[in-house]
Amino acid sequence: MLTEEERQEIEAEIPRYPQKNATCIEAMKIVQRHRGWVSDEALQGIGDLLGMTPDELDSLATFYNLIFRKPVGRHVILICDSISCWIMGYERVREHLHVRLGVEPGETTADGRFTLLPIACLGACDHAPALMIDDDLHVDLDPEKIDRILQSYP
Repeated sequence: MLTEEERQEIEAEIPRYPQKNATCIEAMKIVQRHRGWVSDEALQGIGDLLGMTPDELDSLATFYNLIFRKPVGRHVILICDSISCWIMGYERVREHLHVRLGVEPGETTADGRFTLLPIACLGACDHAPALMIDDDLHVDLDPEKIDRILQSYP
């Protein structure tokens, strides 16, 4: 279910939308901000509040690649695998992250520090290859720069 704080934040968003159920993405983002991901239990609570079924919410959550339906690490690395990043060194970046972190895309490091996820585009094609950690965009990547970046995320 939802915490009182989550419920209040979601209820404060409802008037901003033409229909109550249109608040669903924002509601999932609120829960994710508090918990790090959106569980089945949270979907049920959101559904009860917004008049939606958990299946309806799950179909939306799995469509949006920034709603996490399973636990993730403290920091989420979104590695751009668009054509621009691919041409400019995506494979080198992915391989370096694999060696450095010991994970493949879709996995979380053993210490729970990082989850590595592919993303179709970060909109930084003119500075490819690129990745985003949490809300921070990092561009013009090479292995040395990646190592410095990773050190800044405890």
